[in-house]
Amino acid sequence: MPSLPSPAQPATITIAPLEVRSTSLAEQAYDRLRTLILDRQISAGSPLQEARLAEELRISRTPMREALVRLAGEGLLVRRDARSYAVRALGTKEYFDCMRAREVIECECIALAASKITDAQIDELEADIRALHDGEHSEIEHFHLDDRFHLVIASASGNVVFPRLVEELRVNARLFRLHSPLHRQRENHDEHGEIVEALRARDADRARAAMRAHLRSLQEDVRRALIE
Repeated sequence: MPSLPSPAQPATITIAPLEVRSTSLAEQAYDRLRTLILDRQISAGSPLQEARLAEELRISRTPMREALVRLAGEGLLVRRDARSYAVRALGTKEYFDCMRAREVIECECIALAASKITDAQIDELEADIRALHDGEHSEIEHFHLDDRFHLVIASASGNVVFPRLVEELRVNARLFRLHSPLHRQRENHDEHGEIVEALRARDADRARAAMRAHLRSLQEDVRRALIE
């Protein structure tokens, strides 16, 4: 596992000040920090100090505190002391537990979606596959396209709870810092292609098997990385 930064060192990021908009400052601060965490712009274990963040965003400490408490409630941050937090680092066991849960839920999602997903949605999935395959992409761009791919399928299941569960599990897994998707873009392209072909054929069993194979392939890559 990559070593975490020293706990004594604050997160070395520069955050642009917030703008006054109709949404509350606490909501804006929450959105900004959540994006930075999920895009891995803030390292796991790095301290986030309430006063410093409030100063950088040019807001008072009250909305900053509200944003930090909300992020901690979602499991993205852990409290260090009365006035600082750190980005939560997901352990190996919890990562694989999340992936196992994803396997159960997303295989059910896609089996339901096979008969309900529209041709337009399938075309959208194929467009995402091409976008990931063509040219060079940053890790952030890859994550965003991959998020959309999996959430389109979850939404097409017709179950209103599944998309929320899939998003939550993907967010948790994102906190696991060992794995990057960039080394397996070809594998993702091929596996996503198998998923879309099964959906295009409206074959629920084949779609379920393709999703399961994709998620297990991701886990196997992480296992190999842990051994090396």
